[in-house]
Amino acid sequence: MSQQSPIRIVVADGHPLFTLGVRALLAREPGFEVVGDADDGEGALAVLQKHRPDVLLLDLALSGINGLEVLRRMVAMDLPTRTVIVTAAIDRADLRTALMRGAQGVLLKHLASDLLVKCVRQVMNGEYWIGRDCVGDLIDAMRNPSAPGESSVLSQRERDIVSAVIKGASNKDIAWQLGLGEQTVKNHLRRIFAKLRVANRVELAVHAMENQLTDSAEKPADLAAR
Repeated sequence: MSQQSPIRIVVADGHPLFTLGVRALLAREPGFEVVGDADDGEGALAVLQKHRPDVLLLDLALSGINGLEVLRRMVAMDLPTRTVIVTAAIDRADLRTALMRGAQGVLLKHLASDLLVKCVRQVMNGEYWIGRDCVGDLIDAMRNPSAPGESSVLSQRERDIVSAVIKGASNKDIAWQLGLGEQTVKNHLRRIFAKLRVANRVELAVHAMENQLTDSAEKPADLAAR
């Protein structure tokens, strides 16, 4: 039986002491390997291109090219990398932009020593990590008035899928519940994302709840760290 490959991580942060602390923290955890680091945006892009890591721990406040611009440029690089924003503070607009540009986790630095390992593992499992400190700002950032009759854009099948997403169901779970193929569920979700102009399941759940696009009384299940 072959040994599972370690999760390969790059740290992009302008504070050397923080980077050293993250390296020391992850070195104590089995299955983690920090393969590179950078202290500015250009350096981050270069290290990403060189190592093509599994996870990028990215500070927004990088010198030169900031973290949001790094995210934007990563789209064109066709990387396998999943990004976790690890930052001292983040406002509503930047939080929304980071998620729209593909970030899969947001963790405030004062919580990193306790939650970083759990966050990375959850992101590597294909889930999103939005810490409790950020959830309120995320919801507020999504509170843009919806277009009149927006719910009518969705078919009944699509509304059923949105309801399941709100309850935290995976694509496999939704396929089983609705008697569909898993690929069919993925195709439906792509169309739903396009119709509602959201980028991922987190935004879909919050947008649907705030704009009452389904009859579900459930709250989004996977927004807060558990």
